Amino acid sequence: MKNYKELIEDILENGTVKADRTGTGTKSVFGRQLRWDMRAGFPLMTIKNVPFNLVLTELLWFLKGRTDLRYLLEHGNKIWVGDAYKRYEEEMIKAKHGAWFDKDAFIDKILTDNAFSNKWGNLGKIYGYQWRKRSSKRKETSIESDTFGEYKVIDQISNLINDLKTNPDSRRLMVTAWNPAELDQMILPPCHYGFQVYTTKMTESERLYWYRLNSQFETIVLHDRIEQEMDFMKVPTRKISLMWNQRSVDTALGLPFNIASYGLLLHILGKMTNMIPEELICNLGDTHLYLNHMEYAKEIINRWKTTYIPLLPELELIGFDNIKSVDDLTVNNFKLINYAPLETIKAPLSN
Repeated sequence: MKNYKELIEDILENGTVKADRTGTGTKSVFGRQLRWDMRAGFPLMTIKNVPFNLVLTELLWFLKGRTDLRYLLEHGNKIWVGDAYKRYEEEMIKAKHGAWFDKDAFIDKILTDNAFSNKWGNLGKIYGYQWRKRSSKRKETSIESDTFGEYKVIDQISNLINDLKTNPDSRRLMVTAWNPAELDQMILPPCHYGFQVYTTKMTESERLYWYRLNSQFETIVLHDRIEQEMDFMKVPTRKISLMWNQRSVDTALGLPFNIASYGLLLHILGKMTNMIPEELICNLGDTHLYLNHMEYAKEIINRWKTTYIPLLPELELIGFDNIKSVDDLTVNNFKLINYAPLETIKAPLSN
């Protein structure tokens, strides 16, 4: 969390005031990198409360290829409602409609009215679509023609997991959400637009340390049988790291979610390929504080100076022996342990 505090100080000291699409205004810097050692704990901030359920249900929404609000709302997650409702309001005004639903009624209609949900509750070809159902030109009808022939669906997440199992040293272990041809079909172009994973072999001592840390048996293994014993116990042989790229970074509200979300994704990928999470890295483009988040920034810095910051929690993954695909994942497969953050710092959301 120290690097998060230092990033906020960097923006306050070196940032440039800029206009933005929301009309709020920002103070921003460009081109920053943050890193976390996953062995230190699960990267869910404790300097303030970050709702883990919202992080979890949004990531499962992405991984299942869902782009509808209903799934999120059924899990008590409203973080995408603002973007959907803004589009709904704009269309109602444009159509000169005399009256329309307020936000609470809008949410209720999404949950109960299929036709309304299909029209206003689908956010277009955003993350889940690009990660799991991305369409790609397979062949052209002719070289001269701009029309396309057959299309195929690309499941980037399934392909990534398969490649991790079969070719873990590949330099193509990547997933992208940035599709220029479909940006106009998204309610919001992706902020975190792609990620890459990287794996390395574990040394015998690293495997032995993991085995002794996780073994349920108090046994002494003879030296000449160590490797065979660890293989029999399916002790991981590789470590896995993840790096994501982000074009636009809401440092106060969005970035803590992004960190936890990609940390969670790294755990999932590691568990499904029997690898140990090692390092989480982010590359940040336009990294900003909204001008109405200045008090938030000051409170973060003040807490760091004056308050004991609780240790990071641990994440337990449950029942993964029965998980064959990310489609099988539910909230019940995850348990956060010893999360005792400081209280929430409220800051307004700009849509």
